[in-house]
Amino acid sequence: MKAPAKEDLINAIDRGVEELHPHIEMHRYLMTSILRQKVEERGLKTLPLALRSPYEEKMKGAIEEAIVTLEESRKAFKSKRLEALRKRLTKVLIESA
Repeated sequence: MKAPAKEDLINAIDRGVEELHPHIEMHRYLMTSILRQKVEERGLKTLPLALRSPYEEKMKGAIEEAIVTLEESRKAFKSKRLEALRKRLTKVLIESA
């Protein structure tokens, strides 16, 4: 197995830091709000508590695109396997929401 190059490690660190930033900002906001006692029920509902990483967003987009393509080709290709695949992908998207 080949050892990663320095540039690959630097890029991996950069991606990891980029993915952490939204979570750090959310944590800062929550802690500041709690300390200032300004957290209201209405405000909590609008917080994006389930932030997704850029990778997760790309995967979600790819799955949505695959579902749309399968749906559009449904009439041209009457395949039980493609229908089952479309349903499984749709279920994965619903469960990940």
